[in-house]
Amino acid sequence: MNLSQIELLRIIQENDFSLSKASEKMHIVQSAVSRQLQLFEAELGSPVYERQGKRLVGLTPLGLRIMEQVATINMAKTNILAIAADFVDSNQGVLHIATTHTQAKYFLPKPILRFREKFPGVRIYMLEASPEQLINKLHAREADIAICTEKVAEDSDLAVKFCYEWHHAVVVPQMHTLSEGELTLERLASYPILTYSFGFTGRSSIETALKDAGMELDVILSAADTDVIKTYVRLGMGVGIIAGTAYDPIIDKDLVMRDLSHLIPSSKTKIAYLKNNYLPSYTQHFIDELLIAAVELGGN
Repeated sequence: MNLSQIELLRIIQENDFSLSKASEKMHIVQSAVSRQLQLFEAELGSPVYERQGKRLVGLTPLGLRIMEQVATINMAKTNILAIAADFVDSNQGVLHIATTHTQAKYFLPKPILRFREKFPGVRIYMLEASPEQLINKLHAREADIAICTEKVAEDSDLAVKFCYEWHHAVVVPQMHTLSEGELTLERLASYPILTYSFGFTGRSSIETALKDAGMELDVILSAADTDVIKTYVRLGMGVGIIAGTAYDPIIDKDLVMRDLSHLIPSSKTKIAYLKNNYLPSYTQHFIDELLIAAVELGGN
């Protein structure tokens, strides 16, 4: 058994058990791939793959357990390379940030700007996606950290840090009837609502509030992007429920924002990364910048 065989197992799995694709990826002929698998299984004394003829179609029970160890070995290999690169030059590297549109536009600019001043040699790649996709990016090692509100706390493979707490707000055009008077769920429920899609930006908190009150909102438009919601509020389509931090008093001065913290439970934005993933010193510093920005935001 050798590391090349372990790497081969990983590549076969990533390419849907295709030996031809695995051979292309490893720049060797397919017969060599088949031979290495035969040697590996012979050493174990039991097959790793289920087969239909010569074609691999899945993993045996033994194979499933082995692939758990292969994932651990691959992470260790990646960590070794990251540790060495960090040791040689901790001011150079690449930081992949997975986040949602709301965090990218309204929370991240200030900490990213400060981070760049201290680590100009680090390139930043930002990936915007849904919380489920962000988690997948972490597991696929396409992202180093994820910043979002939903889902990440449910994954036991992730280390999760609380970043900041925030509340929803309602936004309406000037002179709208909801711009004055007491705000209640009953009043909100009497208007068409524009808010976040399920799984985005604290939508679960909105649903919790309504469920506890035994009510439903008439959500006529859902979007992942706060700016989209505000655009259609301006068109008079309905009342917007957005993250309070996503209201800009200058850009959005044509809209009235009213706090909903007394009606909708607070939401918590979190920072997540793989527990066993080595974080270079610049990534750890970026996390520190996020926590500083959270304090300035008033979230801690």
